[in-house]
Amino acid sequence: MTQQRAMSFVERHGLWTDDRSRAANEVEKLVQSHKLDLVRLSFADQHGVLRGKTVVANELPRMMREGSTFPMTLLAKDTAHRTVPAVLSLSGAGFTKRDMEAAADVVIVPDPATFHILPWVAGTGWLLCDLYFTGGEPVPVSTRYLYRRALERLSEAGFDFVAGLEIEFHIFKLENPRLQLDDAGQPGPPPEVSLLTQGYQHLTELRYDQLDPALEILRRNIMGLGLPLRTLEVEYGPSQCEFTFQPRHGLEPADMMMLARSAIKQVCRRHGYLASFMCRPRIPNVFSSGWHLHQSLRDKRTGDSAFVPAAGAVLSPLAQQYLAGLLEHAQGAAALATPTINGYRRYGRHPLAPDRAVWGHDHRNVMVRVLGGPGDSATRLENRVGEPAANPYLYMASQIFSGLDGIERQLDPGPPSDTPYEAAAPRLPHSLGEAIAALRKDTCLRAGLGSTFVDYYSLIKEAEIARFELEVTEWEQREYFEIF
Repeated sequence: MTQQRAMSFVERHGLWTDDRSRAANEVEKLVQSHKLDLVRLSFADQHGVLRGKTVVANELPRMMREGSTFPMTLLAKDTAHRTVPAVLSLSGAGFTKRDMEAAADVVIVPDPATFHILPWVAGTGWLLCDLYFTGGEPVPVSTRYLYRRALERLSEAGFDFVAGLEIEFHIFKLENPRLQLDDAGQPGPPPEVSLLTQGYQHLTELRYDQLDPALEILRRNIMGLGLPLRTLEVEYGPSQCEFTFQPRHGLEPADMMMLARSAIKQVCRRHGYLASFMCRPRIPNVFSSGWHLHQSLRDKRTGDSAFVPAAGAVLSPLAQQYLAGLLEHAQGAAALATPTINGYRRYGRHPLAPDRAVWGHDHRNVMVRVLGGPGDSATRLENRVGEPAANPYLYMASQIFSGLDGIERQLDPGPPSDTPYEAAAPRLPHSLGEAIAALRKDTCLRAGLGSTFVDYYSLIKEAEIARFELEVTEWEQREYFEIF
């Protein structure tokens, strides 16, 4: 009597399509043909930090079909990797109190379509994973799941999401990694670094040549991953640069941001550099970094851009409605586009960063810059609010849910602004606390992301803010210690 094969986790719960099964078989062949020893299984946590496990190559076929477990408490961490107690008692919408309190298992299931071979480490592959409860239900606070849900909503409306990445960051020379015994902490003291270049020579060839040793190492490894790198540029500030990537649609641009950011940090560290996507490092004369998200919609039936306007117009009617949705929900979405306390250091008087919800045609001081025009298939919106540390799944999901609301309600963005810092328009949040308060109240984002996620995410960020507010800063010490 023939014994039937037991169904795998992905089969029992219907988590894979035929395409994914074929992709998994291709991954197994690639692992064998390239004689890989290890494969990293990673997922993006609530902060956009990659976590996961590394498995030996012969375990990969089983892991792809059965997944691997990790404790639920990893989803209750703040940016110092400390557990936020309030999250442990959160319940509702499929997220039970016991799941968190008992550190119950969550299953990470690799997505075989995301497989890459890492050029900077011998014999190692990499896969992104999705999160499920042991019963097969998606974890409702999984950020990749939330982005996929936004894409499904958009697909139901007849469109694909297209995004291009424009990311600023800093590269420093690592002088002291601070790994002495008394440097341990949660978090520990940051490494000591020095500059690779002075600043202020924006896009000069001289500065590029000074950065070239580091940039060439990054270029080789990023292109070795197969990521569609377009340009490597010298930004305005000391040791600051910018990479841009060709537009992609669907899950790919967010997955690409996760892999690119992680690759840049890992490759730099292996070569004696430190790459930082922190918006404004506490280094003299440094300039803030942003993440400008270029976005448009593509008609699923025709494959054409839905944003290209008729002659004499700046945007198509649908693009205007989508733009109006971005402006309407700008305050709440700021908590996802600029999710750190430090990210709000960008905002000041004329900081080359937006401070209110306005738009303009090819204007660099507005929140949403419109690029393109009649006959230009690359017509798009550039949202200039984001910081480079943002979780890409949440940033992009917030854009889709906001833009869809504008389309469904046929909102009007109003006229463009030529004087954005004086415009009579709603101001963007100037602190993470303001942004979280706006997110909690935004009914559109709450409906799209789910109340479970909004409350969960807000609790984690509020705990981060509370820790910050308990610190005595150097400014306070300098200002008050002697005079009073």
